[in-house]
Amino acid sequence: MSFAMWVGVGLFVLVYVFISTEVVNKTIVALLGASFFIVMHIIDAEEAYRIIDWNVIFLLLSMMIIVGITKKTGIFQYVAIKAAKAARGEPMVILILLSAITAVFSALLDNVTTILIITPVTILIAVELGVDPIPFIITEAISSNIGGTATLIGDPPNIMIGSAANFDFMSFVANLTPIVLILLVVLAGIYFLMFNKKLHVSNERKAKIMDFDESRSITDKPLLVKSLAVLALVITGFLLHGLLEIEASTIALFGAALLMLLSGTHEVDEFFHEIEWGTIFFFIGLFILVGGLVELGVMKVLAQVILGATKGNIPLTSISLLWLSGFLSAVVDNIPYVATMIPLLQDMGHTLGQGAITPLWWSLALGACFGGNGTLVGASANVVAAGLAGKSGHKISFMEFTKYGAFITVITLIFSTAYVYLRYLM
Repeated sequence: MSFAMWVGVGLFVLVYVFISTEVVNKTIVALLGASFFIVMHIIDAEEAYRIIDWNVIFLLLSMMIIVGITKKTGIFQYVAIKAAKAARGEPMVILILLSAITAVFSALLDNVTTILIITPVTILIAVELGVDPIPFIITEAISSNIGGTATLIGDPPNIMIGSAANFDFMSFVANLTPIVLILLVVLAGIYFLMFNKKLHVSNERKAKIMDFDESRSITDKPLLVKSLAVLALVITGFLLHGLLEIEASTIALFGAALLMLLSGTHEVDEFFHEIEWGTIFFFIGLFILVGGLVELGVMKVLAQVILGATKGNIPLTSISLLWLSGFLSAVVDNIPYVATMIPLLQDMGHTLGQGAITPLWWSLALGACFGGNGTLVGASANVVAAGLAGKSGHKISFMEFTKYGAFITVITLIFSTAYVYLRYLM
């Protein structure tokens, strides 16, 4: 590699270390690194702004607005309480039901937002039952990462992969939802074995849950009707956007604008408060950083090294990528990892053909999303869940999360290996 390449790689690794350790806010680090790339002429300003994947940015922005408005109606809390009552206050059944609900919400919304909505209600239910809420919170974080894998919009890495590989919403449903459904059933059994002995309560405690009035959660029925109608319209648009030849981001943007109009609020500032601007600018910084490495030719060199090591063997490359992604995503946030890997796969596609590397894209998605469960810092949903638990006086340590998450990550990667091999490589 040339001197310029080494400088670019060195700076990128330094930024990556700061992002992973969170010694400094990761958004600030990403933007500082990106601006340094431009100042050092590693990438010029015009190319830097062109390299940003605006499809990803506007899809995230729009879904944040839609979910932000919808959650004000109380519908998510309503569903959680309804599930607890349907379980007749039985803690183990509640845990499995809430985990399943978290997975479904994460597939249709996004996993971080789902955790923000579900976790406070979960803690309330656990406290009323007189049991430790930590098993509930850990299983919900894990299930959110599993469920988010199923669709284009469920997890930010999928949004990035879909845009880069030109996969539509139904491509993710057809290719990833089957393994997610299998794993949710398997995980329900694993959760039972892990936590059943810890979750026994008296009938009096169960009766407290049955006294909850879920209807009080609904705070704005007219807005609820409008929100659900727009959500249904947007999800239908996602299902059909490949046929309609309209980008998913355009459909989400239309839905967000329509729901803001229907809400009857004239001031738009309150809608924009729902946007996680730190996340948005983190993505922008990442796109520029990775774009700089592409401009330097680093990704092309790495692609050649990997192809040389695997001799272009797609099955070997695919399974290796699955496990590598799983382990690395457990150690570092899966978003910057996927951002780094995307141009690498694109370069491989130029050599082997885009059709030939299709299994590699699905291996990347499965490894990155499932690997996020490996440690507390592996995925944003884990960090958010632990933060909410800590604020409520129920601290989840790195090791406590990891002893469950690492085991489940290995199980999910084993199942994923069998799935990828049987479906794409035989």
